[in-house]
Amino acid sequence: MGETGILGGTFDPVHNAHLAIARTALEQLGLERILWMPTGNPRYRQPAQTPAVHRVAMLALAIEGEPRYAIDERELAPGHSGYTLDTLQALGGKPVLLLGADQYAKFETWHRWREILGLASLAVFARPGWPASDGRARFVPMAPLDISASGIRARLARGEDVASLVPPKVAAYIRQHRLYR
Repeated sequence: MGETGILGGTFDPVHNAHLAIARTALEQLGLERILWMPTGNPRYRQPAQTPAVHRVAMLALAIEGEPRYAIDERELAPGHSGYTLDTLQALGGKPVLLLGADQYAKFETWHRWREILGLASLAVFARPGWPASDGRARFVPMAPLDISASGIRARLARGEDVASLVPPKVAAYIRQHRLYR
């Protein structure tokens, strides 16, 4: 069985840069599958703006039709710590943790980050304005996309169109449920 990539985040909302990272990971790293891991509301970070039910629904719409993608909702379970270490220990194996360069720049602040290095390998993807890798992770070349969930939420709050930033079914879901207004 091939390697599994783990792509975590609030996905509030999932957007085209997330999908580009996943596609690039499959192609460049030769991964067998990507587990999309939406985060819950751990005490150490700001909670997602949108309830998990909507974030998971948008994620399902964004990845439908790609058999190598699956959603793992374990971090949304009540009482889950939200720590990557706990998730990796529960998963077993040695997956590839897929990180944007912005997240990787903060990696040493993560809970028990050294232990994470023993449970997963790291692959870092370019983000505008962030440095690449330092040798501890595989740097995955990719044209950086200047798309962020916070930017999308801000545009939607102003009533602006985001059709070029999210998959069409996600844009329709956001409109239908009047999210981010």
